Amino acid sequence: MTTAVTPRLDRITAPRTKVGLVAGGLGAYWPQFPDLLPQLQRSAERVSERMNALGCEVVDVGFISDAQEGARAAERLREAGCDIIVGFLTTYMTANMLLPVAQRSGAPVLLINLQPSESMDHATFDTGQWLAYCGACPLPEMANAFTRAGIPFRSVSGYLEDGRAWAKIGRWVKAAGVRAALRRGRHGLMGHLYPGMLDVSTDLTLVSANFGGHVEVLEFDDLRVRVNQVGDDEVKARMDLARDVFTLDDSVDEEDFAWAARVSAGLDRLVADFELDSLAYYHRGLEGEIHERLGAGMILGASLLTARGVPAAGEYELRTSLAMLIMDRLGGGGSFTELQALDFGRGHVEMGHDGPAHLAISSKRPLLRGLGVYHGKRGWGVSVEFDVAHGPVTAFGLIQKRDGRFGFVASEGEVVDGPLLQIGNTTSRVDFGMDPGEWTDAWSATGISHHWALGTGHRIAELQAVADLLEVDLVRV
Repeated sequence: MTTAVTPRLDRITAPRTKVGLVAGGLGAYWPQFPDLLPQLQRSAERVSERMNALGCEVVDVGFISDAQEGARAAERLREAGCDIIVGFLTTYMTANMLLPVAQRSGAPVLLINLQPSESMDHATFDTGQWLAYCGACPLPEMANAFTRAGIPFRSVSGYLEDGRAWAKIGRWVKAAGVRAALRRGRHGLMGHLYPGMLDVSTDLTLVSANFGGHVEVLEFDDLRVRVNQVGDDEVKARMDLARDVFTLDDSVDEEDFAWAARVSAGLDRLVADFELDSLAYYHRGLEGEIHERLGAGMILGASLLTARGVPAAGEYELRTSLAMLIMDRLGGGGSFTELQALDFGRGHVEMGHDGPAHLAISSKRPLLRGLGVYHGKRGWGVSVEFDVAHGPVTAFGLIQKRDGRFGFVASEGEVVDGPLLQIGNTTSRVDFGMDPGEWTDAWSATGISHHWALGTGHRIAELQAVADLLEVDLVRV
């Protein structure tokens, strides 16, 4: 997501989503209608082409015509370790041909019914030609069998070149990539809970139980030893990079800037050594000792990491760092955010945060401001100030329910013009299309913590697909 605002920040290279593809039809038709199978195979080839065009890795196991071939395809897809299986219903086929694929793969399954064109030529079609349009016929049968087998059912129906259908298919593939990122993710948690923030507290086992992945518990000493290894040349290079990315306010102290650059370089080493995909951190510190200085020096490096695709959230906000990761992988950035104030006169909710920001979604060149005080925290240093790009946005966060299940909360709005604070915080004005007080009450009533991710674009349709694959609820405000 490198943009004009972040010209020299190379994003991490995330693994491509691995899509297993199997097409099929009832073998009893082939001797009866000799032209049918070649037509269906051409349709399957076109689907494979379009799947590859989505940028994913396609494991195409070909065309199946009976339950035996279905079982062999199921084994191949199981061995491939796919992130999602797409079953293409080209014509009628029995449920026992695809049920083994769904049962053995360990991946979510999407069934697609894409007939050759928008409609048949009823005046000229014979039975064989009609059967090429009969992919809808087995869809209820598949849904019934999947439901009785305890397998979540999802489908997309349309025609081969149907843009609406392919947008939905692309959404499912993107969601599968997010699910995979969570399942294989390594999430750093460094320091300790901000005292008293009960909403932020997260049971680490529940992360693996709900999403998969691993939480790596870190100490600020893990960062300290790596910061000590950073040479002066690295510090200078990091300061040069920051000058390219940020506008430096006159309030920035050179020594504080150099320290933030040193911590940033050390933070990169920490992320690389522990192979982290996200990070949440906090350390209170005392009287300027080294751990306090490390905590106070995090904002520059955490913002640079976030822009590169490794979201970092302060105040030990593990769930929000995961929300930021989800939003980032959907292409919406996702910046660390909380409520700041309500503007009843203009109808806006003002939100942002002191601390790390997603630089790639800034409305303009972000500002680095020097602060002698971090409100509510100890230490001092440099902080990031920006406004999220104006236009459609989505506020998105994770909730931890009383029964231990996670859930999604999301609300779509628009970042708009208006006066902003100039205090070294990210801050944006969001119009949610309703009274700001009413929105704030409804948002709070969901059980969201006081932090979340603010990302660009209206993303609820994509988030709903991710929620479906993760089998969690999504509440829309």
